[in-house]
Amino acid sequence: MTTAEHADSPHDATSATRQPTAVDAIAEDYLARYIALSPLEATYLGIAGYDDQIDDLSPAGYAAHSALRRDVLERLAAATAVDDIDKVTVAAMRERLELAEEAYAAGLDEMSLNVIASPLQGVRDVLDLMPKDSESDWGTLAARLEKMPQALEQYAASLAAARDRGNVAPERQVRACIEQCAELTADDGYFVTLATSARAGDSPLAADLAARLSAATSAAAAAYERLGEFLGTELLPHAPSSDACGRERYALLSRYFVGATVDLEETYQWGQEELARITTQMQQVAEQIAPGASIEEAIGVLNADPRYRLEGTDALRDWMQGKADEVIARLADTHFDIPGPVRRIECCIAPTQTGGIYYTGPSEDFTRPGRMWWSVPKGETTFHTWSELSTVYHEGVPGHHLQVAQTAYRSELLNKWRRLASWTSGHGEGWALYAERLMTELGFMDDPGNRMGWLDAQSLRAARVVLDIGVHCGFEAPAEVGGGEWTYDKAWAFLTAHAHESEGKLRFELDRYLGWPGQAPSYKIGERLWLALREQMQARAGADFDLKAFHRKALDVGGVGLDTLREAVLDELG
Repeated sequence: MTTAEHADSPHDATSATRQPTAVDAIAEDYLARYIALSPLEATYLGIAGYDDQIDDLSPAGYAAHSALRRDVLERLAAATAVDDIDKVTVAAMRERLELAEEAYAAGLDEMSLNVIASPLQGVRDVLDLMPKDSESDWGTLAARLEKMPQALEQYAASLAAARDRGNVAPERQVRACIEQCAELTADDGYFVTLATSARAGDSPLAADLAARLSAATSAAAAAYERLGEFLGTELLPHAPSSDACGRERYALLSRYFVGATVDLEETYQWGQEELARITTQMQQVAEQIAPGASIEEAIGVLNADPRYRLEGTDALRDWMQGKADEVIARLADTHFDIPGPVRRIECCIAPTQTGGIYYTGPSEDFTRPGRMWWSVPKGETTFHTWSELSTVYHEGVPGHHLQVAQTAYRSELLNKWRRLASWTSGHGEGWALYAERLMTELGFMDDPGNRMGWLDAQSLRAARVVLDIGVHCGFEAPAEVGGGEWTYDKAWAFLTAHAHESEGKLRFELDRYLGWPGQAPSYKIGERLWLALREQMQARAGADFDLKAFHRKALDVGGVGLDTLREAVLDELG
């Protein structure tokens, strides 16, 4: 972790503080009421004061969120925007809240269960973000743990209510979530490890606090055991065998994740064409790595090259941190305005072993830095930097960290909802893929090994556009896997033909696509829309186009839906 502090950029020093408006007040009030209903989200957003609480995950809790959204939508309808920032706030909030209401009406909230982004994971994952330095910190964490049994009972009640209306996650997701419950509660699982490793600095916890924490972790583990049993006895018998969510539901989810309406048939075809283009580029780079080699043979050469190899998670974390710090130093004040607090990022190995890589934003006051997390699958100890460098750029700078943390910093410009809670996957993940591409344009990926890694990641992202849309919408499978109806085996064959990660990672990836429809394609679709926006701005400005200014203007809008972003950057909001 770097601790160096830098002076703010000249832009920050001269920016006039904007006076809050009535629209800002609506947004701020919504956020305050929202986090009161969702203390878990408060922790994720870095808003202090809620770390000892957990959401009401019952049907009544979801109904309370719906009532809040409807109230705010009514207030927005009566509000008057006084400037362009207000116009974006109104457009962004209406788009997000209206889509959330559509999802709620479709029963998607109460039935939420998948391998990566459902309350089953969220209730536990939030503990990773909580401070654990002092006895006071551990007392707060114990208080949240003590509320887990009730929260998981409420969650089970919501899943049961959804089941009674015919809304149940696919069988594959239910089975995988049962396994996750078992892994969390195993003798070497998360809860046992948490209790036995707890320390306040260099000292063991006081006896009474240690006893309280032990009891709380045991109760939480028991609650996850009961949840796993509930999934097996009460949900699994009703779970559909088909992984597909269907065209109608997929269209809603795609709009929710992208923040724009896309032509699904056209995008499905584009994904296949993009994948073919990337494969051609990979073949060209393979020739540079080893003349006459296939893509797979070139990857074998890279994996055998000690220059690209790391052994152990400590080495992986140190390498991530070094690369993240290096790129911040090289891009700050040249290609991007990077405020002082944003020049700090912390790279971490996650305490879970699912195989995911993710970013969590800083706290509101930046005492908790933005963090890049690597969840390393059990048993994996060797890592290859050629395939991971683009991920550092994706999660760090100029990817998520620059995007999320610099938006959080803009208190002189944006209200708290815009800074901390306005997030759309197509915007965020699309920017992160755009950021990877930008690093190739700036010459950071000229090394053939690193370029192969970026292209391999691009291949995965394009493949899942095809796979995700095709499976869930029921489109005909590509000829390379035999055409006809998509099946799990065809999906696996397609994925492994176009991605070169470990089997464990790819199995998790496929389960993720099957259980979280519409999210995975939002990366590549989002990148496509970001690039289109840049091209529009470049065509409009001609020789006067300033890439740094474009980035600043676009990022200062915040994490809105991509239709709203385009209209804001092009000054087309009415």
